[in-house]
Amino acid sequence: MGALVPLVQACARTHDGAMNESNSSTYSRRAVVGGLATVATAALAAHASGGETAHLSPPGETPDGRTHADGATIDPEANGRKTGTPAERLPVIFLPHGGGPWPFVDIGMPKPEFDSLAGYLKGIAARLPRAPKALLVISAHWEEAVPTVQTGVNPPLLFDYYGFPPASYELTWPAPGDPKLAARVRELLAAANIPSAENASRGFDHGTFVPLKLAWPDANIPTVQLSLKKGLNASEHLALGRALAPLRDEGVLIVGSGMSFHNMRAFQFRGGGAAGDVGADFDRWLHETAPLPAAERNARLAIWAEAPGARYAHPREEHLLPLMVIAGAAGDDRGSAPFAGTVLGARVSAFHFG
Repeated sequence: MGALVPLVQACARTHDGAMNESNSSTYSRRAVVGGLATVATAALAAHASGGETAHLSPPGETPDGRTHADGATIDPEANGRKTGTPAERLPVIFLPHGGGPWPFVDIGMPKPEFDSLAGYLKGIAARLPRAPKALLVISAHWEEAVPTVQTGVNPPLLFDYYGFPPASYELTWPAPGDPKLAARVRELLAAANIPSAENASRGFDHGTFVPLKLAWPDANIPTVQLSLKKGLNASEHLALGRALAPLRDEGVLIVGSGMSFHNMRAFQFRGGGAAGDVGADFDRWLHETAPLPAAERNARLAIWAEAPGARYAHPREEHLLPLMVIAGAAGDDRGSAPFAGTVLGARVSAFHFG
């Protein structure tokens, strides 16, 4: 722990002005800054988890009310494609990814704090109604002028963190890309009048490969990343999620990877303060918001910065915005918190919908 504190303090000094914009063309300039913004969360986990994933909900009648004889829906907004039955629909997930290579390299933090979050991530696959055909990940660690999709066939790993032991840069997670899924993402965004772009050389950043290396260690599911949009407008990211929702009926698991609390200066690295004091107000607000009906939930998320303790929990909101995409894709499914706990005095939660 003691060896990590100076690095944490350096991270805190750097974080307020840092921009998480790592991509293949800017990584050489931004890797250090982007990495410092996540070093202090290297052990983010929690000591308790609980709750049940919400039951699957019927998809609801489409605007034209048409269904196939097998129960699959014809969604006009999905270009008339047969989109699947309720039993096949996958949930959408917002998960806390911690920081840096925390589950795989010993950086001196207490093991129980690693184990709780790691246990939740390792159990994600078992919570799903069926195995996904592909994963679409919206990571807090990629921002572009327009939503940009990764199109590489075999994406490398992007070690967008700084100051960890050498083993941190030797990790592997060789999941294949999925150019067809990438094209489908752009098709859906175009149908929603959302401009997009693509990047064939982008690698999996640690917001993707670290949690998914725990959830799917065999790296055998095709995976595609989609960036956030610069400006970090909550309503735009809710709309982004709504556009992507048909993928749920096409065997794609949509994952938002961020943190429900991400204030580097507020973590209690040296102890002090009651457990759960840090970020408790905003965490409580998130737990109240996730289970609400979709219209009310999304209206609250659109003005999240007005919530109690919001800017304390997120001085910069890049780690919260993946939740907006997930909420947009959730449709009428209500949220639950299968993981909720405390680490270093701060509340950390995951939210599943469907």
